[in-house]
Amino acid sequence: MNRHKLYKTALTAALLLAATGNAATAQESQNYVPTAENLKAREEFQDNKFGIFLHWGLYSMLAQGEWYMTNRDIDWREYEKLASGFYPSRFDAAEWVSAIKASGAKYICFTSRHHEGFSMFDTKYSDFNIVDATPFGRDVIKELADECHKQGIKIHFYYSHLDWRRDDYPQGRTGQGTGRPEGHGDWPHYYEFMNNQLTELLTNYGPVGAIWFDGFWDQPADFDWQSYDQYALIHRLQPACLIGNNHHTTPYPGEDIQIFERDQPGENTAGLSGQAISSLPLETCQTMNGMWGYKIQDQNYKSTKELIHYLVNTAGKNANLLLNIGPQPNGELPAAAVERLKEMGEWMSVYGETIYGTRGGDVAPHPWGVSTRKGNRLFIHILDLADDGLYLPLKAKVTEAKVFVDGTPISYKQEKNGGVLLKLPKVPDEIDYVIELTLK
Repeated sequence: MNRHKLYKTALTAALLLAATGNAATAQESQNYVPTAENLKAREEFQDNKFGIFLHWGLYSMLAQGEWYMTNRDIDWREYEKLASGFYPSRFDAAEWVSAIKASGAKYICFTSRHHEGFSMFDTKYSDFNIVDATPFGRDVIKELADECHKQGIKIHFYYSHLDWRRDDYPQGRTGQGTGRPEGHGDWPHYYEFMNNQLTELLTNYGPVGAIWFDGFWDQPADFDWQSYDQYALIHRLQPACLIGNNHHTTPYPGEDIQIFERDQPGENTAGLSGQAISSLPLETCQTMNGMWGYKIQDQNYKSTKELIHYLVNTAGKNANLLLNIGPQPNGELPAAAVERLKEMGEWMSVYGETIYGTRGGDVAPHPWGVSTRKGNRLFIHILDLADDGLYLPLKAKVTEAKVFVDGTPISYKQEKNGGVLLKLPKVPDEIDYVIELTLK
């Protein structure tokens, strides 16, 4: 069964959990009060608008995506042997961060430990990590975090709530064929292990922008993840660190951002969303090609135009875009991904002002495009329009209209019904034809 089918199987149970909740969560739901640092970090997160997701682990060696271990029922003892051959000789944190910064992205979310159970950092709580179990012997998270701090990019950490290798993780919907003993599971021990690793991540690597959890959908609806106490630990260690959880439901107490997978808020084309949109900062994650982890056959990269449209549409829906790349086993980012990053950065160098620091605009998304707003400036992003006229159902009074990129005046008429009719200089043919309106 592939990832999407597994997710859809778990979705009904997850929605039930969101509706009912466990007793501890219900009791403590009023207790979380974000600090001033946390609220400021939420605003900065929304201002950043664009981040890059990096799925990198032992699975990259198999070049078949990050779910290969469970999809092919690989015994954990055999899978573990991959570590002895993992030597990403071309990994260069400075090159990674520089290429990502060139795209205009403001933060990186890196997989510290995915479902395979391999820790991509130096941890005292498991020998199954990149420093102790591989000939490479380097803490790539330390190198990446240091370089992010140096270049002014925020670092976020993905962390899996489930594990296909450890005996102490209770049996879930996935990882059933990886050779663990029947009836395995020691939740208190596994919970302590996770919290110890999270403490390391939030103590040894400088300021962390967010912890991005994944895996709640692996357990039954009545499973108590003890998330509230875990979230409190994170906020105690770094009050400004945001917490998001890819559980495909509305946010739980203690979470600071809401995540949507492969869909923008309000959409459910991938079958993984459909949850109500909260008042928290929003983020949608999407792949640059088809997979999250590196898959050698997957060269189906979205065009730069498609990626820019996805970024603009996401901003128009008041959310951030977290765009994924699966690094190669040798430590390099795929050349096609680096090319897309460069081209997106060239576009952002011109139009970034209409994305960074904005919120979803006064004009709701339409088939022709979206709007973003910053102060009294409303940016109309025209992505697909076969005409030189555009009606905007806008109630606010417009005092000026111009083409954003060169300041060319736009003729407009304020309609009696409150709308605004724009007469464009031409039929738009750019990737994104941006009109800037000044509102009274």
